Amino acid sequence: MNKYRPIRLIVVLLLAGLSNGLMPSSYADEEKEILYWVAPMDPNYKRDKPGKSPMGMNLVPVYAGDTGGNVVSIKPEVVQNLGVRTARAERSRLWRGIDTVGYVDFDESKVSHIHLRTEGWIERLTVRSEGERVKRGDFVFDLYSPKLVNAQEELVTAMSAGSKSLVRASRERLASLGVSEKQIAQLQRDKRIQQRISIYAPQDGVVSSLSVREGMFIKPENRVLSLADLSSVWIIAEVFERQTEWVNNGQPAEVRLSYLPGQVWEGAVEYIYPSLDAKTRTLKVRLRFDNPDEAIKPNMYANVRIFGGPKENTIVIPVEGLIRTGRDERVIIALGEGRFEAREVVAGIESGDYVEIKHGVQEGDEIVISGQFLIDSEASMRASLTRMSASQDENPATATSGAVTTKAVMGSGVIKAFKSNENKINLQHEPIDELGWPSMTMDFVLDTGVSVDGLSINDNVMFHLEQRDDRYLVTAIHKMAPGASGHNGAMRP
Repeated sequence: MNKYRPIRLIVVLLLAGLSNGLMPSSYADEEKEILYWVAPMDPNYKRDKPGKSPMGMNLVPVYAGDTGGNVVSIKPEVVQNLGVRTARAERSRLWRGIDTVGYVDFDESKVSHIHLRTEGWIERLTVRSEGERVKRGDFVFDLYSPKLVNAQEELVTAMSAGSKSLVRASRERLASLGVSEKQIAQLQRDKRIQQRISIYAPQDGVVSSLSVREGMFIKPENRVLSLADLSSVWIIAEVFERQTEWVNNGQPAEVRLSYLPGQVWEGAVEYIYPSLDAKTRTLKVRLRFDNPDEAIKPNMYANVRIFGGPKENTIVIPVEGLIRTGRDERVIIALGEGRFEAREVVAGIESGDYVEIKHGVQEGDEIVISGQFLIDSEASMRASLTRMSASQDENPATATSGAVTTKAVMGSGVIKAFKSNENKINLQHEPIDELGWPSMTMDFVLDTGVSVDGLSINDNVMFHLEQRDDRYLVTAIHKMAPGASGHNGAMRP
């Protein structure tokens, strides 16, 4: 179901000239031959003279020359009232900009972890909490370990024995247990065994994790703490599956943070992850940004724009001129002299305020970018009349196509309940004379694409029913204006 149909129903009311004569009652030139008259809300209802529709509305004339294709003629004053604006389709370069979001993470190449290579006890711990800042070479804690004491004793004994091979082996054992070369050299100079070995910070940074406290006994599998240098950070952005082809390593990128409006950080795509997220269907992309003043904090959300490079020599139009219905894409072409054509197109990439048109538009075509939905509604109705005129039976509200029978009627009523799990709506409707239905309360199935957003319990609504085989489906529904009422399937303005 076309999601714009509710809009079209409202629009046709306006175009039918029902509002105190403020709008012209017809799009076509009054001098043209009138072929027949139709109901504004139901193009299947046709008569050979003026009159009223089943809903009590004035019938609308259909003029010669306006029933073929998707071309409509609009009087100049109507074009002015609708505020129609156009823009020319151009052959140009379109930058493939990717706008997405991401989160800030540590630059893992500048993160270090302190693990011990032997078991022992933590003493004189100088770091008390996460977030503390340390410098490279700062004292962090002392470690008391019987194994380290024994290893030092072995080295002193080997030196006293004068065995170079034993000295070399003892030095290697101390190094493998995590004792620094400076500490080993000092031990060889003064031959004094240290009961505690001091541990120092391997780099500048902040403490990103701290899992020990003073006096704890730890083993090699326990991580003591982690240090993160924030002079550069990673931003992990998520790119939609359809845009993955646009991303390459080294492409420039910009980041904006909500807490610092107006400030832009410049970086580049550093790494593209090899697989998509199975749940979100997005590709993770890693960006690297210098962060000398540490304004970008880990775990912040960021607005990211990746510049994917230009696409040359392509037809582009303003994105506001493209009509997306869910099943197809259309634009309205201004042909001149008040004539407009609804034309199906194939859209390509979208970047900023412009969208690529692969098929359906030529360079220089005038594209309607304001009021196009109104014109599209009229063009669609005219095209529908043309397609159905050859298949009308004795009942004007019934059209047959193959083995499927479609009967379209209108009704009005009050919403009593929503049954979203069953895709149904419960309506207390007025009598529908065309079907011989009295006033009653019943459930109706909503057709695919029919939205009930903005509707509430006890709202007065007008709805469009279509018969599909042996049941009626609601194919359009919208809230009636305050003060409006319906009777016998009709809505009174």
